[in-house]
Amino acid sequence: QVQLVESGGGLVQAGGSLRLSCAASGRVFSIKAMGWYRQAPGKQRDLVARITSGGSTNYADSVKGRFTISRDNAKNTMYLQMNSLKPGDTGVYYCNAKERDSGGLHEYDNWGQGTQVTVSS
Repeated sequence: QVQLVESGGGLVQAGGSLRLSCAASGRVFSIKAMGWYRQAPGKQRDLVARITSGGSTNYADSVKGRFTISRDNAKNTMYLQMNSLKPGDTGVYYCNAKERDSGGLHEYDNWGQGTQVTVSS
């Protein structure tokens, strides 16, 4: 119902910056919230940052002050600006969109394909 396409990952040195993008299509009007999740090697997928349809944001403690989540509603695109990157930020970053159906009774998770971020020391 919602399709997500991510871009912007890559290989950077510690202290560098990257900006991830997530373009949403489909039932974008049903999106309740969007976020970025990270899955490090051998670990589970955890929330990095989240932004609601009302513009409220939340961040994992490990990225506060370094990462900024934002959105451009006109372009149906969400961004994650990552500054002062650390090797611990390495992982696959997934775009997530929580979609609510027209009746407001059900919520669905939609995921992008993931984009690799590697931070070297």
